[in-house]
Amino acid sequence: MARWFDVKRARVTALESVSFEIRAGEVVTVLGTNGAGKTTLTKILSTLLLPSRGTVLVNGHDVAADPRGARAATGVIFGGDRGLYTRLSGRDNLRFFGMLSGVGRRDLRQRLPGALEQVGLAGAADRAVETYSKGMRQRLHIAIGLIGRPRVLLLDEPTVGLDPVEAQRLRAAVADLRADGAAIMLTSHNLLDVERLADRVLMLRGGRITHDLPLPEFVRQVGHTATVTVRGRGRPPAPGALPDGVTVSEVADVDGGWEATFYLRGWDRQTFDYLGGFMADADVLDCAVRESRVDDAFARLAGAVG
Repeated sequence: MARWFDVKRARVTALESVSFEIRAGEVVTVLGTNGAGKTTLTKILSTLLLPSRGTVLVNGHDVAADPRGARAATGVIFGGDRGLYTRLSGRDNLRFFGMLSGVGRRDLRQRLPGALEQVGLAGAADRAVETYSKGMRQRLHIAIGLIGRPRVLLLDEPTVGLDPVEAQRLRAAVADLRADGAAIMLTSHNLLDVERLADRVLMLRGGRITHDLPLPEFVRQVGHTATVTVRGRGRPPAPGALPDGVTVSEVADVDGGWEATFYLRGWDRQTFDYLGGFMADADVLDCAVRESRVDDAFARLAGAVG
């Protein structure tokens, strides 16, 4: 699939040769720098844009030939204030978007109270949305995205404006939908969203998919599983012979003492024995362990392909 735009007689390619599948019961996170094509991809899947070339199927519906069928199967949760009718009440917004997503009037009447209660808006349901705080508007977006009990869910920065408790509620709701067999695509700069929800990571660069990996395998692209930083005083010990799977960046002078940073490709007996021996020969002030994370892998891969 490809998408381009013709701007002032010049063709700008937003997506090129993009091909992937999200299976039922799977959460796929799309990562990429600004301009990588994430927003264009989300708009195509939600039928706001059509592909310039290729076929896109959402729950078996072609977004070009059958956009209504695609929309009926899809819930979309955007971050921020986009897409709400602020002069209408929260209840009326939810009713309107529920009807657009194909929920029948009878089902809608039954679902509305529970949906508003689920996101903590039951007490403000009849207030105009223009009186809502940013967090309340985001919670309304969540209710709109879930009211149709979608088989496909598109999440674009879904926890923007939410406090930690509200964000956890959203993640729990997404996990329930995944367990129920929904196919879910997530774009987010919130690492907790990615690390707690994603089964697979797609990385976009210049409109192309450069990586499509299960989350643990994506994190391993950073080249090590953990970083161990040891700080001490006095004379630093020499690193000595390093076991397989351990590299040391340097032993540096820091604030009248020293600091040694080790990168580990895994935890085994040799690694534990080596680090224990290194610290036994030193006057150690503290030792910190940091597991490798999604942002480490993303930063490394973005630099490598850029």
